[in-house]
Amino acid sequence: MILSKQDTKDSERSVTDKDGICMSEIYERYYKEIKDSFGRIEKIETSFDDEFNFAYDVVDEYARITPDKTALIHRSSDGVRTVFTFGDMKTLSDKAANAFRMLGLKKGDAVMLLMKRRYQFWTSILALHKLGAVAVPTSHMVSAEDIRERCEAAKIRAVICVNSENICEKVKEAITGRDILQIVTGAGFEDAYDLDELTDKASEDFERVKTGVYDDMLYYFTSGTSGSPKAVIHDHSYPIAHIYTAKNWHGSSDGDLHLTVADSGWAKSAWGKLYGQWFVGAAIMVYDYDNFYASDMLRLIQEERVNTFCAPPTIYKYFIPEDLGSYDLSSLKAVTTAGEPMPPSVSEKFTAMTGLVIREGFGQTETALQICTPVGEHSVHGSIGKASPLYHIELVDEDGNKVKAGEEGEIVLVPESGRIPLGVFKGYLCDEKLYEDVWEGGVYHTKDKAYRDKEGNFFFLGRNDDVIKSSGYRIGPSEVEDILMQHPAVFACAVTGYPSQKRGEIVKASIVLKQGYTGDNSLKTEIQDFVKERAAIYKYPRMIVFTEALPLTSNGKISRAAIRRADHSVI
Repeated sequence: MILSKQDTKDSERSVTDKDGICMSEIYERYYKEIKDSFGRIEKIETSFDDEFNFAYDVVDEYARITPDKTALIHRSSDGVRTVFTFGDMKTLSDKAANAFRMLGLKKGDAVMLLMKRRYQFWTSILALHKLGAVAVPTSHMVSAEDIRERCEAAKIRAVICVNSENICEKVKEAITGRDILQIVTGAGFEDAYDLDELTDKASEDFERVKTGVYDDMLYYFTSGTSGSPKAVIHDHSYPIAHIYTAKNWHGSSDGDLHLTVADSGWAKSAWGKLYGQWFVGAAIMVYDYDNFYASDMLRLIQEERVNTFCAPPTIYKYFIPEDLGSYDLSSLKAVTTAGEPMPPSVSEKFTAMTGLVIREGFGQTETALQICTPVGEHSVHGSIGKASPLYHIELVDEDGNKVKAGEEGEIVLVPESGRIPLGVFKGYLCDEKLYEDVWEGGVYHTKDKAYRDKEGNFFFLGRNDDVIKSSGYRIGPSEVEDILMQHPAVFACAVTGYPSQKRGEIVKASIVLKQGYTGDNSLKTEIQDFVKERAAIYKYPRMIVFTEALPLTSNGKISRAAIRRADHSVI
């Protein structure tokens, strides 16, 4: 492990191992592309054994063959640059696995990670994979109540968190009185175990734990239209699906440096900061910033010579006002985006200023990348791309019938040979009914709408349901509504997404007040603060409208769709 100031460069990016073997052979053990006469991928074949485990079979394999190969470059907000090799990642993850085992953690235990972008996230999640424990990456922006609910739902045995802002305090509030360990990195915290101290003291010798490829590996809590967030379950086969993500969408290859802008608590981190990149031999760039400034990130890309970059459209929107010509971005060979619709005006301006075409992608927490414009292919204006060769994707109407080219339909994944496709989740934790619902008719329903042209290009239209997508975050309206209804002034409410040029959507609350309350700016601020205190900061309603009544459906339910239609008609 190398510690340096930010102006120090890492010049060692190996392309071959010590025996001269191309390291791409690691991913080729599990992944094969079948191409047509034009070189286009028609099909992807994957293979893996019953005990495949990414931490052992990919990371440790790199460490065995090329221990000095760069795996991760970490830049802290105060300018400290740390370079980790694959040898470092094996040693540190083995030590962390021994430390966790010493605390009593074992195969099958669920462990929550609230670690922002600290490099300990990577060593910890690898250690959990090695133990056969289930990692539960979580955004540091969640509230104490969010943490408590997730701990109950997933039967969390330990929470690993960073002592930053008030994260430790929220965790302690959530787990007090419960048999849950609190493990902290950074500055020490009362009554918590010190992750760094335990790891330093632990042995480097760790014998492989037998794990199954279909054992639970990850739980990601994701928002729906009703109830609390549900935990999506991925098994140990999931990382293999992201070889295509890294290689054919991000455009990463052996020796490259890839930067995805995402917090470690979100599934996008698994897409762009872990599995696929290491499979193809690319190093991961981690920028551990506290406050986002476009100029700082552009300087980082310039100084670190980042080769491939992925970020939600919001980041590109902040890039546009900058003088992009004053930065040396010549190292960039591919740029991508996902998480929310990309405004064509932003994409066009970025291309005009840099010469780089932003290629879109589409997928969900429940799946790997479903649709994209692959590297090297022409990006069709307004399209999110074509179906990944990993999946058979169709568009269907409300009755499940396929729609014609140019017609609107729901995006569904159709299993081949009756098997769930690679990268698609294995269930919702403790909610078999919901899992059965999304597989109605034998196909996986994404609940996202699109249309497709005759050439197979998909054009995204929006959600079937009411989930709000704001700055890359998914927000379930009922989560916010449940909190709003606790405020003494609120009689009834509906939460919807309101179109925003900067964020894709913002959270809007339409509120009917109880008698005796006046809907003024003071009350708006009070209600916003009320939500901020009880939920992740990105969930609070940036727009509040007081109304005498809410639109209802024919069966008497509040119609969020009617509110959205009205909002779109006046924009």
